[in-house]
Amino acid sequence: MDIIIGAGATGLSCASFLGKDYRILEAESEIGGYCKTIRKDGFVWDYSGHFFHFRNPAIGSYVKQYIPRQALLDCHKHTQIKYKDRYIDYPFQKNIHQLNQPEFIDCLYDLFCNPYIEYENFEEMLYCKFGKSIAQKFLIPYNEKLYACPLNRLDPDAMGRFFPYADKTDIIANFKKHDNQSYNDTFTYPLGGAIEYIHSLLQRVDSASIQTSCPVNRIDPARKIVFTPKGNLTYDHLISTIPFPILLDLCGMKYDPTVYSWNKVLVFNLGFDIKGPDAVNHWIYFPDKALSFYRVGHYDNIFQTDRMSLYVELGFAKDADIDVEKWFTRVLTDLQTAGVVNTQKLISSHHVIMDPAYVHITQHSISDVQRKKEELASLDIYSIGRYGSWTYYSIEDGIIEALELCQSLYGKTGAELVANT
Repeated sequence: MDIIIGAGATGLSCASFLGKDYRILEAESEIGGYCKTIRKDGFVWDYSGHFFHFRNPAIGSYVKQYIPRQALLDCHKHTQIKYKDRYIDYPFQKNIHQLNQPEFIDCLYDLFCNPYIEYENFEEMLYCKFGKSIAQKFLIPYNEKLYACPLNRLDPDAMGRFFPYADKTDIIANFKKHDNQSYNDTFTYPLGGAIEYIHSLLQRVDSASIQTSCPVNRIDPARKIVFTPKGNLTYDHLISTIPFPILLDLCGMKYDPTVYSWNKVLVFNLGFDIKGPDAVNHWIYFPDKALSFYRVGHYDNIFQTDRMSLYVELGFAKDADIDVEKWFTRVLTDLQTAGVVNTQKLISSHHVIMDPAYVHITQHSISDVQRKKEELASLDIYSIGRYGSWTYYSIEDGIIEALELCQSLYGKTGAELVANT
């Protein structure tokens, strides 16, 4: 029997590909991981914005198969940046021509007369590729708010394909012919929230194999035993989707804890009595450090509802002691200051702290994860998913990683594994 730890999208997908002889252990009382949805006072909110961008049509069809087509929204992303007194189209580096003339000239000059030619970390990469002004006006302050750490600690490729790179030709061409496409230019979203993706995947899984409220207390890799409050289980293969350092702790593996860092994200979901001033944007970026949040999303502009429905995200260091009530008051004030809210009345709210949220990818963490994943694999323990692989990627990437693992374990093609469900 195979054991899967974690009943989020990656864990459930893995179970669906295995087809049989598995047990899923979920510490929480509900499945879904961070893809949970809250319904309150007529509002639909996720733990945070989960908008699926399927690059692989087969994976998209697989995940969405059991969601009625009429219950899925297809959206063309519209996002902007609130920069000082104006809104700039995202990404900032391709839309510097929308700045006032002095700032535009600064950005253009620094882009072409750039003394930075070598880089070893994320911050230096921003200076080298975009020049001082673009880096300091948006890229550095925004990402410092998001990651809640100095950017010189991060690997240059910390965001991988998700970072919106643009060369000089792209930037100049965008002055007249707008092309702001990025990896998530279009997305789908269920009317019932992101949990509908989980419910769809669940149709492919044996529900009797899932044990909720069942945290793992310890793993004995030598004897292949998982210890839980509900009993001990032996396994052939153990597949974990929980944060990688936690897995190492459970297995009793020694590691340097300073290698693994991350941020927390406090998310406020807010419902108002009437529509707000922004009826277009799906989400907005806020680089201004005087404002508490780094991003605000509009569910109402996705659902086209007549009441404003927001998610508001704040980044914190992993060791931060978060006073939710204090930040709630601050957020409401900052939303007024930023012009997101004016005369609207708050009628419903919810909050969640995501811990971990974004992992801090460094050269040390990349090499340590690789070495320890190889060591674990020799013991028939496999760590996958965004947190299991300690990386930055999409939910779709986690599903693909689950498929590839099952292929390697059982020597079958993806088509054969999919056919099991």
